[in-house]
Amino acid sequence: MKRLTLLLLVAVLTACGPSEPPKPAANVPTVDELAADPERLKELRRRCKTERQTMGDVLCDRVAEATNKRFFGDGKVPYTPSETPPKF
Repeated sequence: MKRLTLLLLVAVLTACGPSEPPKPAANVPTVDELAADPERLKELRRRCKTERQTMGDVLCDRVAEATNKRFFGDGKVPYTPSETPPKF
């Protein structure tokens, strides 16, 4: 019984080795590159809506991230309210 437990423990520990990091997709532009080119982003958004199977999930996910980045910006709010409250 102890040998079986030891064997199972060794098998589990060897299976829990470090995994390889995901490889970057070939020829897929980065989110920053897509966000910098609005015309290309617009075209890729249109194609991802109609041809997602052929475009690939990695590219379409990056297109969605770039769209969000362009819409939300860097997260800093340019509006600063005045010190005095408005009078209604």
